[in-house]
Amino acid sequence: MAVGDFFNKYFNNHSETKDKHWDSKLQTHYFKTTKDKAFEVVEGYFRKSQSCQIIAVSKEHGEISVNYKGGGKKAFVIVTIIMVKPFRTAIDLSITTESSIPFDLGYSHKLISKIYEDFKKELEYIGTP
Repeated sequence: MAVGDFFNKYFNNHSETKDKHWDSKLQTHYFKTTKDKAFEVVEGYFRKSQSCQIIAVSKEHGEISVNYKGGGKKAFVIVTIIMVKPFRTAIDLSITTESSIPFDLGYSHKLISKIYEDFKKELEYIGTP
């Protein structure tokens, strides 16, 4: 991890996933499923969670917006679900932490890892790019 990456990870209040991220934990995760099934599982995951409140759902755009309250912190989560091939669906996350200071000491980064681990329990994980 380069010095700039270290500061970006710990002294920032926003983290998001993408195909070519320097941190393998924040690379887009691919699952062996359809977009509709992934959407159903992801939406159900957030609906069941006591610490989450779904703000908006757009099946057409494959996006779910959520307010997350856990561990004494608040975060705004956007999940994007895209089927790139039949039975190969990408799930990306974007998380912004709300706090009085302009950084979250890696909280948004850790939250992405936790959410992906929970998704892997319900969807068949293929890998990252």
